[in-house]
Amino acid sequence: MSYLPPVRQLPVLGVDSHFPPVEEAWGDSDPISGLLCAGADLSVRRLVAAYSQGIFPWYSEDEPILWWSPDPRMVLKITDFKVSQSLAKTIKRFQNDPCSETRINTAFPEVIAHCAQSIRAGQQGTWIVPAMQAAYIALHEAGYAHSVEVWVQGKLVGGLYFTMVANAVFGESMFSLQTDASKIALSALVDFCQSRGIEWIDCQQQTEHLASLGAKPIPRQAFLDMVLRSQHAH
Repeated sequence: MSYLPPVRQLPVLGVDSHFPPVEEAWGDSDPISGLLCAGADLSVRRLVAAYSQGIFPWYSEDEPILWWSPDPRMVLKITDFKVSQSLAKTIKRFQNDPCSETRINTAFPEVIAHCAQSIRAGQQGTWIVPAMQAAYIALHEAGYAHSVEVWVQGKLVGGLYFTMVANAVFGESMFSLQTDASKIALSALVDFCQSRGIEWIDCQQQTEHLASLGAKPIPRQAFLDMVLRSQHAH
């Protein structure tokens, strides 16, 4: 008779609860690796505390708020950002077009709404549920969440949004209504980081698309060390 280890119970937070240590997140032997806890709220205070500890929310509409700290963590070091020859040409054409421009923080609610619609089109449901959109708009109004927008002839055709706590940048989601518009937005975010001495962008989850742009998985502890250093550098 084979022995199956018992499934650990997921901690459920109250509004005033602190996050458990990230080392207590579920590992590969658990049902879902990286899941840390559930519950609490999406207040600005809670979100800032989460990101400061390398934790982020990610859940579907029919689920409670779920908090994650995966190991390894996908990170794009600014010096590793890959720009193919074709993308370099696209970016140059975009930059030389007087009817095209990138902007920051001029249409945050529109960007996050487009990101939610983009995810819904590619899969069942979206993790950018209405409560998440409202929470990150509040986070934006508090100065922690930002949008990078790609505009062509006065129309928003692509972009991304990210969270920035101290000197650490956490990429959230991007969308594209025109070929390569999201990559142009990412290139603009890389430039933003370079101009401020920021060395990396957190990409949270491992995907082939992010890997093709230069992102790599690193151990969670190495990532947490980077987050801590960014707080001291701020």
